[in-house]
Amino acid sequence: MLSSCVNRRNAGRFVPVVLAGLILAACSVNQDTQAPSATVQATANQGSAYYLQQMQHSQDDSRTHWQLLAIRALLDEGKMPEAAQQLQQLPHSLAGEQQVESHLLKAQYAISQQQFPDAARQLTALPVSQLNDNQRQRYYHLLIASAPAEAPIDLLRAYIALQPTLSAVDQQKNLDATWQVLVTIPQSQVGNITINANENILQGWLDLLGVYYQNRDQQDNLKRAVKDWQTRYPDNPASKTLPTGLLQVMNLSAASTNTIALLLPLTGPGAVFSKAIEQGFEDARNGNLSASVPEVNNAVIQAPQTQISPTANTVVSPSATSIPTQPVASVTPSTASPTASVPGTASANTAAQIKVYDTNGHPIDQLLQQAQQDGATLVVGPLLKEDVAKAVTTQTTLNILALNEPTDLQNHPNVCYFALSPENEARDAAQHMWAQGKRSPILLLPNNSLGDRVANAFTRQWQALGGSTVLRQTIGSESDLRSEINSKAGISLTGVPVIPATSQATSSSAITVAGMTFDAPMSQPVSSSGDVDSVYIVANQASLDLIKPLITMKIGSQSHVAFYANSLSSQAGAGPDFRFEMEGLQFSDIPLLSGANPALKQRVTAQFDQDYTLTRLYAMGVDAWTLANHFTPLRQQAGYQIQGNTGLLQATQNCVINRTLSWNQYTHGDIVPVN
Repeated sequence: MLSSCVNRRNAGRFVPVVLAGLILAACSVNQDTQAPSATVQATANQGSAYYLQQMQHSQDDSRTHWQLLAIRALLDEGKMPEAAQQLQQLPHSLAGEQQVESHLLKAQYAISQQQFPDAARQLTALPVSQLNDNQRQRYYHLLIASAPAEAPIDLLRAYIALQPTLSAVDQQKNLDATWQVLVTIPQSQVGNITINANENILQGWLDLLGVYYQNRDQQDNLKRAVKDWQTRYPDNPASKTLPTGLLQVMNLSAASTNTIALLLPLTGPGAVFSKAIEQGFEDARNGNLSASVPEVNNAVIQAPQTQISPTANTVVSPSATSIPTQPVASVTPSTASPTASVPGTASANTAAQIKVYDTNGHPIDQLLQQAQQDGATLVVGPLLKEDVAKAVTTQTTLNILALNEPTDLQNHPNVCYFALSPENEARDAAQHMWAQGKRSPILLLPNNSLGDRVANAFTRQWQALGGSTVLRQTIGSESDLRSEINSKAGISLTGVPVIPATSQATSSSAITVAGMTFDAPMSQPVSSSGDVDSVYIVANQASLDLIKPLITMKIGSQSHVAFYANSLSSQAGAGPDFRFEMEGLQFSDIPLLSGANPALKQRVTAQFDQDYTLTRLYAMGVDAWTLANHFTPLRQQAGYQIQGNTGLLQATQNCVINRTLSWNQYTHGDIVPVN
């Protein structure tokens, strides 16, 4: 190296330019003639072109060493096709450190291509106990990158093993990453995890998670409990330096919910949905969610229009002289003792003031300005995609819990996004089916924007989990399906591979939570499906009642294909004939409609005349109240979880609230939970 050819004590002396050039050239020659150690070097610190050139002028082991360094540089530079070509050209027989390096590089390449099972196979072949410190670091980093999302304990073990190999700065980053994985474990599962008796560090982390869940809503209690945990686990690395995410929760300043502005389209096509959300929000605020609460008259969800005099600061609709800027008339809380509470619901706060604003026909920026002038400390809404897109780009300092996700999702420090979207259901279905061992799915979807959105979301999640091709097949209308029944044609499981779009354009006025917008059908070619092992169907109950028999007619009742459906097929009034016909089919839905609170379900569905869509929106309103009361930890801590009525609610890094749904199955004419 250069330092070995130039005497440092003479560095300050004058050296003729020519002589300096000769010395450097001599050093270069010495470097080029030495065979590098591909595994000892911490990084491939030269460009791939340099290593490829050295490889061309070398032979035998030296050539392989240069080739391994070239592959590593190509991977670091993102030149995946060239890296793949060199990987294929490696000698079949490698020994010692070259074999170790080959496994590491093949795992790195597989991860870059989202081929996680291939990466796992390469890592499994490595003798971990024999790796040097640098190899061990790389091994654990690759293990973490390839670990399946549904195996957080394995991921935690990798982070724990990586910790002692890192520098002080990187150790803190590793602790923070360990904590982010830890909080993805639902509170209900913490006490049911089995680990090895000698895993003291992992046991300490799990106990810390239990301390966090039990005390996170009371900062003083949390601080005392964490201090006690540090005393009990002095050897845990987190005992010496707490994870940043935990420290943030311990020192949070809660967002004020004294006055909340609720922005909804109270008139026009979205009014019926908005009023269901509004009633759920109000009932949660007032504590009217127990089984003992009598049925509430539907008039409660009618938002009164309070007349106001137009001023320079007043938002006035072109077609009306008033907007609702006063609190909605609220239900008087029942004096009876609650007998059944809804999971994940924030405590009632009847002192909180709720002011409801109609977004139909009113500019969003002016409504936000009006809300702030009216004393609002937090905004819940808007509901429509186009309104959310406008709200999050305003210069308001108000915290916003948007009730939808804009197409162009952006991260804003004062915004969280909460939606009952078909994309969320599709991602959850991909997770559920993958966890059940399915690897060759086909999606039966309507040929419209809803189908496009589901296909994109499912496929992205599937491939992130390590899956490959996802097929899509078009579902016809109910009349088309009946014709196929009459002709006994059946439905062959054939489709075309889904290529996720870079953007998911939808109608700007679509009400995503209701999934009500359907575009004109588009033609699509069809090709053979291959060996399908699972079907995910997005259809209403009437269509599903035709689709499943048509598939069975074609593939036979003894087929290994498993059936799954989204909540669109979950509707009231499913009789015994339908339930027996759906034998074995699994479907997702919100916890409230899956038995989390039977008494509340009965009351709310009766109130909405057995309309499950409105019941889901009511549950969304209840959860919106809870999320509003936990806005600060949601916004500041990725992975923050709440067991809600629309699912297990978890905030992503952009504070998008992801919902893990309940899964049920038709079994012998009954609907039972999926274990």
